[in-house]
Amino acid sequence: MKISYNWLKEYIKIDLAASKVAEILTSIGLEVEALEKFEVIKGGLEGLVVGKVIECQKHPDADNLSLTKVDIGNSTLLNIVCGAPNVTIYQKVVVATIGTTLYKGDNKFEIKKAKIRGIESYGMICAEDEIGLSNLHEGIIVLKDDAIPGTPMREYFNINDDYIFEIGLTPNRIDAASHYGVARDLAAYLQHRNPVVLEKPSVENFVVDSTDYKIDVNIQNKEACIRYSGVTISNVSIKESPIWLQDRLRSIGLRPINNVVDVTNFVLFETGQPLHAFNAEYIKGKKIIIKTVNDRTKFSTLDGIERTLSSNDLMICNVQEPMCIAGIFGGINSGVTENTKNIFIESANFNPVFIRKTARRHGLSTDSSFRFERGADPNITVYALKRAALLIKEITGGKISSEIIDVYPKPVSDYTVELNFANVDQLIGQHIPKDTIKEIIRSLEIKIIAVKEKSLLLEIPTYKVDVQREVDVIEEILRIYGYNNIEVSERVSSNISYIQKPDKEKINNAISNYLASNGFYEMITNSLTKVTYYNNNDLWKESNLVKILNPLSSDLGVMRQTLLYSGLESVTNNLNRKQTNLKMFEFGNCYMINNSENKQNRQENYLEDLHLSLFVTGNKNSDSWTQKSSSVSYYYIKSYVENVLKRLSIPASNLIFYNPNETIFSEGQSYYYKEKELVSFGLLSKNILINFEIKQPVYYAEFFWNNVLSNLSKQNMKFSELSNFPVVRRDIAMLLDKQIPYSKVVEIANKCEKKFLQNINLFDVYEGDKIPENKKSYAVSFHLQDTSKTLNEFQIEQIMKKLTDAFEKELGAQIRK
Repeated sequence: MKISYNWLKEYIKIDLAASKVAEILTSIGLEVEALEKFEVIKGGLEGLVVGKVIECQKHPDADNLSLTKVDIGNSTLLNIVCGAPNVTIYQKVVVATIGTTLYKGDNKFEIKKAKIRGIESYGMICAEDEIGLSNLHEGIIVLKDDAIPGTPMREYFNINDDYIFEIGLTPNRIDAASHYGVARDLAAYLQHRNPVVLEKPSVENFVVDSTDYKIDVNIQNKEACIRYSGVTISNVSIKESPIWLQDRLRSIGLRPINNVVDVTNFVLFETGQPLHAFNAEYIKGKKIIIKTVNDRTKFSTLDGIERTLSSNDLMICNVQEPMCIAGIFGGINSGVTENTKNIFIESANFNPVFIRKTARRHGLSTDSSFRFERGADPNITVYALKRAALLIKEITGGKISSEIIDVYPKPVSDYTVELNFANVDQLIGQHIPKDTIKEIIRSLEIKIIAVKEKSLLLEIPTYKVDVQREVDVIEEILRIYGYNNIEVSERVSSNISYIQKPDKEKINNAISNYLASNGFYEMITNSLTKVTYYNNNDLWKESNLVKILNPLSSDLGVMRQTLLYSGLESVTNNLNRKQTNLKMFEFGNCYMINNSENKQNRQENYLEDLHLSLFVTGNKNSDSWTQKSSSVSYYYIKSYVENVLKRLSIPASNLIFYNPNETIFSEGQSYYYKEKELVSFGLLSKNILINFEIKQPVYYAEFFWNNVLSNLSKQNMKFSELSNFPVVRRDIAMLLDKQIPYSKVVEIANKCEKKFLQNINLFDVYEGDKIPENKKSYAVSFHLQDTSKTLNEFQIEQIMKKLTDAFEKELGAQIRK
């Protein structure tokens, strides 16, 4: 991106060397890749001076030539043969002295002493095209009478060489894709060092002259068009732009076209807001419609190429036909020409995704698409429109003939971030004074809406698309404060942790290896899925789905909230290929909309959590002569669930057990720890399986892996010597109501005996005609141990009595002798 130094100085009054400014810009993240000197007029008018014609007579041998004597100051008179028809005595003219080099396009020539039709000439009186002022060659330049002979033309025309910064702009810094944006950053850096003022061009003089040329606007695709603003200007005179405007555009490598188009380009590179000028007479029906068109519609762009449109291309249309590819390229028929009298100026904001895809589809890359693709500020459209309208009115003599049209269906507001002063010092590694922090924040046009003792509440403007979290604000502070101003400590300090934090990848790999070694196959399924899976679903609500803006198909329209459905698709695929005995697992992310009211930034609108799923169905093993096959069961998948937790040092005694969602599981359990769900597992409901045409039982487990890992990171590791004293086992058989889960037995036992109870194991379950109806029998072993001495029989009996009394009292158990 090219930035003109002279142009920058319109917004910030500084007198630094261009090389110093380049150094500052690079230090604040706007890397200057090249610095070049730019001559507004090639050659800089060196060797050209003001002259006064004091004698003028016809050449004796040529009627179209004149013999002149020109005073160029310092009592110097030059005899010059001139061929211009408008040369006359006493004129003030531009004289190229001997040795001067003149440029015309890519050609150059040196002024030398010459003999023309026998008369010697010692210089040249110049026309505009000969010195690079314009393309006019109707005669020599006639200066004002107050011009002083001998004055260098560089001084007379106030020619100032410019310097151009070639900035390598990173995609996240679209706020600096303009001269004002760069000036804002530069001013922010300088303000807490030297007082400088950032001056934004005023639009307070914007006045509507009449309302007799109204254009209506209708946004049909509100997802693709975020905001659309416009205004009509009538009775414009299309011609060349004034020299100052042409010079501004040429300095950054743009070719001037006409005064209206040049203003739209000027405002684009001044503010960063793309504009487009339409011939208002071509807006049929006096109505603009922003919509997509039919697939394979033909449309000719300004470059004369006929393009075939896609049904996903956003177009600016009148009531009959498209006029412009929105945010990218204008049409060949609707543009401004020398015959245009009435114009409509568009200042809009478009969805970056739509612009990016359309630009790639048609192989187009324009200054407008560059900015819209990266997220232009939707709240600057009206300001840029007024700025352009005032300039066009001034330069073309037109009048503003409508009110500002501004259609903004869903306004984008500034968002708030709380900045903690302690976090600034911690992340930067050095104390930054509070006043300096406030000064830098204000200089970046970030509003401070509340000042607290330990923090600031900030309102981040929408142009700062890369500043959404507290850490982003701290990065902005550091960037302007200066990385080079952070002192390197002579001492290296660090926090030493005796227990290494769990490595997420190592843990995932260890669990994967465990499952694979037990016959599970790992699968990877698509995170995009069908919306129909979530219709009328109480557990995973359709309203929480993250929807894809432009899905590849209706089957891939949303992000999954669970690994269940994509896993069942894989189970179905295998069963259809006669693979009936399956053990599969998957680590995968799940996504949903964040409905919390405590969101700090836009990135927190969505939640992304890692899950682990297990699927088992069919038989545990195949028939062989040594053993018969047996079907998988609830206890089969439960054993894998508990072994996974056990390998992560999460004992069952720490868990709380609940019944899982009945619409998903016909039987099963959910394990919770500190009100966080770790896993749900069990036999999948037939209502779920029937949707996938699965006829055999499928057992499923889904771990909420982030919750598992957060629990793991808080485990206090305790090490103890192996006891030299024996473990004593005692068994209890008890009759319980059917609805009482085994987990309640474990919970009561652990609560009742904490000192000597080492382990509990369920080794038999019976339900049948030998016991009363709605009853079940558990056979449970209890392992007791004293680490300091051998338990005696009396102690053992006391412990077992305490346990049986608790089971009888709290569970209504009948202890079987």
